[in-house]
Amino acid sequence: MKVNSGFHWTLRRNEECRLRDCKVAIFGGTGGLGREIGLLLASLGSDVLVIGQNFKDNGKSNISFVKADLSSIKTSKALASEIPAESLDVVLFTAGIFASPSREETAEGLERDLATSYLNRLEIIDNIAPRMKKERNLLGFKPRIFLMGYPGSGELGTIDDLNQEQSYGFMKAHMITVAGNEALVIANAEKYPHVNFFGLNPGIVKTNIRNNLLGEDSWKSYVVEGIIGIFTQTPDSYASSIVPLLLASEIEQKSGSLFDNKGREIFASEGMSKIYAEKYLRVSRELLTSKITGF
Repeated sequence: MKVNSGFHWTLRRNEECRLRDCKVAIFGGTGGLGREIGLLLASLGSDVLVIGQNFKDNGKSNISFVKADLSSIKTSKALASEIPAESLDVVLFTAGIFASPSREETAEGLERDLATSYLNRLEIIDNIAPRMKKERNLLGFKPRIFLMGYPGSGELGTIDDLNQEQSYGFMKAHMITVAGNEALVIANAEKYPHVNFFGLNPGIVKTNIRNNLLGEDSWKSYVVEGIIGIFTQTPDSYASSIVPLLLASEIEQKSGSLFDNKGREIFASEGMSKIYAEKYLRVSRELLTSKITGF
């Protein structure tokens, strides 16, 4: 990843933020990074809506929950139509898994990682972005959509085999989702001028995202996540450092930008042009149409 040394923003202490007028939706906020970010935003006064499977924070102030299987594109589409997009200030996508050693399909005929980590985001954004408010909020910024993945890592995906039906490899499959999420930022930044789009690259953090690859509660998961936990940020430390960026005034004119785990702007992957990003999304929509009745 190449850092843009010419861009700087002022890191504010989280205690300085008072967010009673900030409404947030987090897709995948029931665990890992999404959960910690949601908890911190709620503690600062934001009204946080969490969408996911296994909610752990009943009774927490300022947090509400909608249970949904985000690996289902039909479910994601129906859910998106019910989300009050017009009132949202910040939308954060963190839901995702890592591809399994052998190819897995959802009931809709989609490679599981592709559906869970990318295609649901495409479908939800297509639904909510046009409905988001057209004016700045009381905090002074336009609606913001953040997509968490690994943008800026040089991945362009396998555009002619997104669903990995011709030849499967777990790393190749996951990189298709990485490229897809970067494409969502690059293509939509110009398509929706009333919404600011950003990509977040948290790097490697100890979470459960690798359960699908390593096996939940397996010895491999225990060892790998243990080592990762020694040398990298924890989810709560990442949340503490990235929440000020989500609210920073300096990024208001930076729609389409990507940021690393220290909040530094990074350049887009070489080859991830607007034309390529738009093609990636078009091919993705064609895949959905071919697999799911009614799309």
